[in-house]
Amino acid sequence: MAAPAFCAAIDWGTTNMRLWLLDGHGGVLAARSSGEGMRACLPDRFEAVMEAHLSALGAAPDLPVVVAGMAGARGAWREAAYRDTPAALDTLHAHAVRVEGAGRDVRILPGVCQREAGREDVMRGEETQLAGAVAQGQRSGLFCMPGTHSKWVRVEDGRLLAFTTFMTGELFALMSEHSILRDMLGQDGGSPHSPDFRAAVEELQADGAGLTGKLFSIRAASLLGRAPADPRARLSGLLVGAEIAAARGMIGDETAVVLVGGGVQGAAYEAALAAAGIACRTMDGESLVRRGLFNAATALWPERRTA
Repeated sequence: MAAPAFCAAIDWGTTNMRLWLLDGHGGVLAARSSGEGMRACLPDRFEAVMEAHLSALGAAPDLPVVVAGMAGARGAWREAAYRDTPAALDTLHAHAVRVEGAGRDVRILPGVCQREAGREDVMRGEETQLAGAVAQGQRSGLFCMPGTHSKWVRVEDGRLLAFTTFMTGELFALMSEHSILRDMLGQDGGSPHSPDFRAAVEELQADGAGLTGKLFSIRAASLLGRAPADPRARLSGLLVGAEIAAARGMIGDETAVVLVGGGVQGAAYEAALAAAGIACRTMDGESLVRRGLFNAATALWPERRTA
């Protein structure tokens, strides 16, 4: 007989959502994912979307659900107010918001914010990944978390102290789809294993402030018959290289940066960090957010583990 589900866990992003049924040990019994992120669920489709996926997995009507990410943003399903830095990552569950009026017990975990003048910043979802890393024994370190909006985060003894967000992924999309570079980039290429990617990362380590000039050089080189073999890889390398150059001041005495990622994006940052001469240790982002959600669920509903 299959183990009964302990809870459902959802990572609800801006454009995508992932849902898992978890057993009492955090093991995955079933999973669903879709493009029904926050934008697709506004203004009032969150519960309907969640219930459709739970029904497809045969979840019991009283199964509780713990949620991280953009479902807790202002104007989304229910706002789960930001916790200020420094934030203890193992107590996020204590500030979860219950969704009143839902047909089952649904709790949304809070994000984290930084209010220091000139360094204002926010995150939703990444803090739960970090909670998962802390639960797995990575209680201190500098974390690099690639994404549409990449984050570099300082954690010490299980507390999130400070972080900086870089719009690297969004800038790549804007430059490749809406700038004067669009027509010369094409749709192919962009491999982090391309020599053009590595060269671009290395260039930005020496002159991180020269990003905008380097970007225009992609167009100029093409007009002069000297286009790089893989212009998409060069664009990606310049943007990621600039991010790493800006984040160097956060590295300090670290022997290795903890890279939270996976797939193509994780491989790109592994290659970029190597090109920049920075050691990294990679942790899988999906397993971390799932671990963070499960730990929050066990704290929220301890009686279910002994039922």
